[in-house]
Amino acid sequence: MLPYPDIDPVLIRLGPLQIRWYGLMYVLGFLACYLLVKHQLKQFSFKQLETHFENLNIALILSLIVGGRLGYVLFYNLGYYLEHPLEIPATWTGGMSFHGAAIGVALGGLWFCRWKKIDFWKAADIYIVTIPIGLGLGRLGNFINGELFGRPTDLPWAMIFPGGGPIARHPSQLYEAFFEGLVLFILLWSMRTKPWTDNRLWPHGSLFALFFFGYGIIRFFIEYTREPDPQLGLFFNLLSMGQLLSSVMIVFGLSIWYLRLKSIPPETLS
Repeated sequence: MLPYPDIDPVLIRLGPLQIRWYGLMYVLGFLACYLLVKHQLKQFSFKQLETHFENLNIALILSLIVGGRLGYVLFYNLGYYLEHPLEIPATWTGGMSFHGAAIGVALGGLWFCRWKKIDFWKAADIYIVTIPIGLGLGRLGNFINGELFGRPTDLPWAMIFPGGGPIARHPSQLYEAFFEGLVLFILLWSMRTKPWTDNRLWPHGSLFALFFFGYGIIRFFIEYTREPDPQLGLFFNLLSMGQLLSSVMIVFGLSIWYLRLKSIPPETLS
């Protein structure tokens, strides 16, 4: 068993002001995505998006926050928030859903691109390959907070988390940081040029689809090591809410990929 590192979740205290590791991870994630998207705009010369880049970023950040919060409310704790509706906007108390954030960002990006007449699929491919960086950093923030810990295990790298009782558990946040963050980023980033150089086999939107499919697969299996949400438990005594939502992501990713391939004009397939 490994000792859980004693890291203060608060990085800096300035009187009543606190800068927390978790918040810093969000900032670093946004910054990394911003810089890598800007790098790709120069690499691929996407003038449509360059013109509205800053405003689209604002729309996506707002969509992420709203989608993440509403996703948590609807998917994970609807009964509580129906009784306490005034607490729904209180994001500072905790409670964000990645699946809800993904829906929010996709819809917000689609709306903005249609409004400004930007090719949504091209923009989606550019942004989506950077998203795993934010995911990985966010999971590290979860680990430092000692939240979203894993199920009990006797594996040699198990840890006892402050909020998990005296039971050794999977450090599932680190599994997610590695696979949802590092591995998924390497996969997508290494393929970022495909839609621009081989659009016949990799139409724009393919990387968007691959992210949803890849994340869904990774999250589905890692959920077997993650402690189910106590207010929900397991559905059918088998699947967590995260696995049900990830299954939808897998189907969604495959469907988008199929539809994008079908969109290729037949004359280009010779």
